[in-house]
Amino acid sequence: MTAISIRPATPEDVPLLVSLVRELAEYEKLGHDVVATEQDFHVALFGPRPVIEAVIASVDGAPAGCALFFPNFSTFLGKPGLYLEDLYVRPPARGLGVGRALLQHLARIAVDRGWGRFEWSVLDWNEPAIGFYRKLGAEPLSEWTVFRIAGERLRKLASTNPPIL
Repeated sequence: MTAISIRPATPEDVPLLVSLVRELAEYEKLGHDVVATEQDFHVALFGPRPVIEAVIASVDGAPAGCALFFPNFSTFLGKPGLYLEDLYVRPPARGLGVGRALLQHLARIAVDRGWGRFEWSVLDWNEPAIGFYRKLGAEPLSEWTVFRIAGERLRKLASTNPPIL
């Protein structure tokens, strides 16, 4: 019988988390976009003002995956929500219930904290993940489009003077 355990990440887990995120990025064909360092993760997770949390899943004591998440806020609900930034299960552990266990763990965190929802994004081409999420009862928000501004475009927007009216 396979034993799945989930625990909060510790500072000692930062190298593992960076490795798992890099594995996820390679799977998503986005490895070239990963520039985050162990120091970046350490500050984000355990610095003076943490902005993200992480949990580690293990199968029979061996690291099998992780989830990184943070609170967002719904003005319509008037409550925080849990936003899942990354969920990753290593290939040998897929099909063992690790992904389900991670999502159930995060759902319990949201409910225990009194938060109003739990949401995430998935790449359009990732049909296995989309099917898995649907089986869990998640609904795609097809009427919403995610926008992002980063890098030089973000710096340019930040430095633009407001128009004079």
